[in-house]
Amino acid sequence: MKPTGTDPRILSLAAEVAKSPEQNVPVILLKLKEIINNTPLGSSELKKIKQDIYCYDLIQYCLLVLSQDCSRIQGGWTTVSQLTQILSHCCVGLEPGEDAEEFYNELLPSAAENFLVLGRRLQTCFINAAKGEEKDALLHFFEVVTDSLFWLLGGHVQLIQNVLKSDDFLRLLQTDNVQIGSMVMTLLQNILQINSGDLLRIEGKILHSILDEVVFKLLSTPSPVIRGTATKLLLLMAESHQEILILLRLSACYKGLRSLLNKQEPGTEFSQELRQLIGLLSPKACQEVKDQKQHKAACLIQAYWKGFQTRKRLKKLPSAVITLQRSFRSKRTKMLMKLSRQKEEEDHRLQLQIQRQRAMRLSREIRLNMLEIVHPGQVEKHNREIEEKSALIIQKHWKGYRERKNFRQQRPSLTEYKAAVILQRATLKFLAKCRKKKKLFAPWPGLRELTDARRIELKQQVDDYIRRHPVWLSDIRCDQQGAPFPSTRTTATLLHGQGSRREISTAQGGTDGSDQHQH
Repeated sequence: MKPTGTDPRILSLAAEVAKSPEQNVPVILLKLKEIINNTPLGSSELKKIKQDIYCYDLIQYCLLVLSQDCSRIQGGWTTVSQLTQILSHCCVGLEPGEDAEEFYNELLPSAAENFLVLGRRLQTCFINAAKGEEKDALLHFFEVVTDSLFWLLGGHVQLIQNVLKSDDFLRLLQTDNVQIGSMVMTLLQNILQINSGDLLRIEGKILHSILDEVVFKLLSTPSPVIRGTATKLLLLMAESHQEILILLRLSACYKGLRSLLNKQEPGTEFSQELRQLIGLLSPKACQEVKDQKQHKAACLIQAYWKGFQTRKRLKKLPSAVITLQRSFRSKRTKMLMKLSRQKEEEDHRLQLQIQRQRAMRLSREIRLNMLEIVHPGQVEKHNREIEEKSALIIQKHWKGYRERKNFRQQRPSLTEYKAAVILQRATLKFLAKCRKKKKLFAPWPGLRELTDARRIELKQQVDDYIRRHPVWLSDIRCDQQGAPFPSTRTTATLLHGQGSRREISTAQGGTDGSDQHQH
């Protein structure tokens, strides 16, 4: 979708690019530099111009031109270097809008890769060049390309990882030329100053290759410029990341690095950075690094543990919130019920007060009506009767109140009295049951010996009974049909029942014994 209010210069330039032949497009695109330079830096107008340039595909044209062979481009490396500046300035600060995904995922990585390819081509041309002036021009163009790449990386930090992973960048770093090697290491140093965290996100093999090349340039290059830049770069990498410092100190690949650094010339310009690097690689510093690493590991463990605890509490948070809501709603319901109850009581009290007022008014009206009806001579008597009735009502209410009050005061003692009665009743029942069981299961005491006085008394009782019941005894004789008269023992048993059998039998036995003795 083309934007509205497009700058007429961009429109004319886009139309000219579309109509011109392919070999003239690079020269036409150089007009973008004048348009960008004439616009205030950081203004909204510049942002709008960059959006127009992107929307009319002029940035894509620049990429296509940079991907071509520079020998076929009109103006050669001069045009290419200026196009790299235009491309980097247009991409930095650009807001692509709807095509953001294509811009960030395709266009920007392609631009960074093109810059590195151009650097490789310039490096090759510089090495193969014979004239000094040509070498100076190519070196200038290489510097322009590296500056454009650094400008692009400064505006889009996410491209740093792509650049560090690139094989072209590693080949640029591995050059033996002092000037190009110094520029590449300076570029790497500036990149790490922007964001050094991407250095640890690349693969370990690529990181080792970069470290190997920097250490090699530091120890093997005779140029003090290269050695100074390599020392600063290695010091920056070691200070920024403890992992790299541990790798330099403990890895077998860099064994003896500290002793080789001690052999370097002390009077150089970079001697201060060299002493700092040697100090970092010392055993004491290594121990500090280990302690820092352990501290960092402990902090990491604590962070994971605290995160676990926090997530656990967050999982329990809904139930806690539900409980809190439930308690809050319950409390609010109780408060509302209490307020409604208080309101009802207040309404009831007002209603009673109104009823009392109405009753008083009605009573007064009745009294006034009665006073109108009653004879004047009977008014005093009527008032006295009303007063007596009122006094009786007051006394009745007062006595009722007093009795209720006394009853409430005596209720605990009454409760205690009832409880005592219940306990006594239960205890007496229990004791009675115990006595009954004791009597039922008591052993038989045996026959008691009768005294002579008791025998005489029992015999007298039997004789008295026989004398009082002569008819009953004759009936017994008839029923037995000639059977002998029952003994005194049998008659006494029939007369006195089960309770006195033992005594009578004993007495009769004693009597029979005495009679036999007499006979």
